[in-house]
Amino acid sequence: MVSSSHPAVSQVGAGVLASGGTAVDAVLAMTALSWIALPGQSGIGGDAFAVVREPDGQVWTVNGSGYGPDGASAESWAERGQRVLPGTGPLSVATPGALGALSTLHTRGGTRPLSELWSGAAAAARTGFPCTAKNRADIAEHTAALRADESLARWLLPDEHLPAVGQRLACPELATSIEALAADPTLLHRGWMGEAAVALLQAGGAPFSGDEWPLGLDVPAEAAISASWGEHVVHQTPPPTPGWMVLQQAGLLDGRLAGRCTWDAEAVHLLALAARRAFADRYRSCGSDNDAWRALLDPAVLAATRAELGARPDPATVPVSVAGDTTSCVAVDAEGRAVSAISSLAFTYGARISVPGTGIALNNRLARGSYLLPGHPNALAPRRKPLHTLNAWIVTDAAGRLRHVGNTPGGDGQVQWNTQLLAHLLDGGVDPQTAVSAPRHTVHPGSDADALHQPETLQVESRLGATVLTELAERGHDLRDMGPWGAGGSAQVISVDHDRGVLAGAADPRMDGVALGV
Repeated sequence: MVSSSHPAVSQVGAGVLASGGTAVDAVLAMTALSWIALPGQSGIGGDAFAVVREPDGQVWTVNGSGYGPDGASAESWAERGQRVLPGTGPLSVATPGALGALSTLHTRGGTRPLSELWSGAAAAARTGFPCTAKNRADIAEHTAALRADESLARWLLPDEHLPAVGQRLACPELATSIEALAADPTLLHRGWMGEAAVALLQAGGAPFSGDEWPLGLDVPAEAAISASWGEHVVHQTPPPTPGWMVLQQAGLLDGRLAGRCTWDAEAVHLLALAARRAFADRYRSCGSDNDAWRALLDPAVLAATRAELGARPDPATVPVSVAGDTTSCVAVDAEGRAVSAISSLAFTYGARISVPGTGIALNNRLARGSYLLPGHPNALAPRRKPLHTLNAWIVTDAAGRLRHVGNTPGGDGQVQWNTQLLAHLLDGGVDPQTAVSAPRHTVHPGSDADALHQPETLQVESRLGATVLTELAERGHDLRDMGPWGAGGSAQVISVDHDRGVLAGAADPRMDGVALGV
């Protein structure tokens, strides 16, 4: 079974499984087609992460993100009076990590050549892929920036016009790039594509030396980080992802939501308090190159933190943001192998510039994730990766059997919505479709660098109901009504029913996706 945010992406993954491919093969094919089907949400010039559970119970991860320029630091920007990096353009770019992650994923778990798995994506780019309502809305919002980049404009603004829904959008040069990278995934980092990328960024004032660019390929397989939730174990991606934040919230909430409706007022209140504490701890002490997060998961620290969670929300000090664009997919194969994968350009279309001659859009993760706060653990520094928003998870039971695999896009909403999904599945005992469709809430705004210290609110979907919303307001939450389905995200879940011997899958109704079994 597979699930993703786009029907065609799910279809290509289901096809791989039906022909005997593994869940790793399926995810590699789905991720590549997402570059074409959801170009605002993912791309070769972005980042990618995945967690894999093997049939023998081993769980491992790949974590593909990169560094900023060797010549950039928080101190150098602060001396110029800058509080945040430019959100787009060359100065916003970090070395892409997606190809490094996907290459490792393929080497360790793939059984089909990349040329086969990525052929559908290359064909879709060459002949043109139908524009969806989501694509059109993204293009409309960013028309001016896309028009300024020759390659992106040819692809996404054919004849210099906003495309109609259903109109085919073709990018032959991206098709050629995909085929070339399938044959040699190092080209973007060590070949002519990498040289063109660094030259573009240097010409735009980004102080890349060129030595840091190839490091985006250095993505070894790593062990997952794991923690208990009741009788289950949650496996997550390690830093620079915020997977530990989901595990911290699991520790703060373990036993407090069991057997209740996990979107009643008490549950939402506790989930919001746990999320706020996780973000506060992240901002206070965590960077991609330190181990401060480990102490936060110590049982004694968790117990003390549980006791500190107040009856009312703390004053607004926590930076959180759900802005941005990402896409994800999940797959489970006939052998019981499971993969949860997620990829992103950071914000929609990333830096909104492309590598000349390739059709490859570059990310703006550096601007989104790095702080221009000298001395901060997440301050911009050479060879320090910005803290990330992407994370992915798998759940096993006490016997080590696969139970659930899932994830969701959504900026800093991810660690909150993933925790909510886990609460619904593990404490609420609901089915996957109920879990991904349940009314959502989000502590907001701003851990993105440009949103630090903005006033905090609790964004809520109105489907929580008037009674729940009234109780939350009485408990001290400053609510913002997002409408019935307006929180965001595009959750994917596949669950294993061992008693019945079946898989159950679900895709978020907030997006266009679908779960497919074969």
